[in-house]
Amino acid sequence: MPNEPAPNHPAVQVIDVVRDYPRPRTSLLGPTPVVHALRGVSLEVKQGERFGIVGESGCGKSTLLRLIAALDRPTAGQVVVEGTDITTLPERRLRFLRENLQLVFQDPMSSLDPRMRVRDIIAEPLVVQGHPASGERVRELLEAVGLSADAGDRYPHQFSGGQRQRISIARALAPRPRILIADEPVSALDVSVRAQVLNLISDLVDELNLTLIFVSHDLSVVKHVCDRVAVMNAGQIVETGPTADVYAAPQHPYTQRLVSAIPTLERALSGATTTDLLPSKGETA
Repeated sequence: MPNEPAPNHPAVQVIDVVRDYPRPRTSLLGPTPVVHALRGVSLEVKQGERFGIVGESGCGKSTLLRLIAALDRPTAGQVVVEGTDITTLPERRLRFLRENLQLVFQDPMSSLDPRMRVRDIIAEPLVVQGHPASGERVRELLEAVGLSADAGDRYPHQFSGGQRQRISIARALAPRPRILIADEPVSALDVSVRAQVLNLISDLVDELNLTLIFVSHDLSVVKHVCDRVAVMNAGQIVETGPTADVYAAPQHPYTQRLVSAIPTLERALSGATTTDLLPSKGETA
């Protein structure tokens, strides 16, 4: 069972967050160039909500996630997790966050240590947090993500991409978090296994009563998983609303372009073949 959520607080609040990164100087006399990764971003994620963040590469999605997870700090603004302002908290006071908020990254092969057996990879967050890393807990997690118990004796390279992402999900769930952040969790996977991983995440979020923050560059994938979505462009949120409404009737011109660019991904997620996805005669590609 996951930990009980903190009462009467949103899971995550981001308030007028700005994140600037200095770039290397091109002139000794000129000002230091600055990249404005986030420009006054605000959002609120409720307890138990499935919240999507969508936008093209470079729009600031991953930067925003790093700030929510306290892997980076904002230049200005506040990040509040379950009622605690983490904006300036030192690392020694962030243990509650490391236990209650976990991440699943885009590329499972690069996020799993190739030198470690799967059972040790899954148990690692428990060891780091000072909890007992029992074999029973590892077997329970492997079963929860659809892998056999003997998978714990193998190494990451012995699994397919979809199986490695299942291992990443098991590792993230090990300390029984309340908030799960998934950063492009299916974009590195074959189309044939994307739906399986998306359905697994969706089922586990329901079963464990988790808050999900799901990031993708593809609105169709977010629509498959999330109740509400924020659309990001150039470091700003340009539109927020129920996913079905944003998908059906986008209001901002950027969102309209995103929706109009969607091909037939939903059919691909449901198992359509390449032939099924090609336009028929008389259709425009």
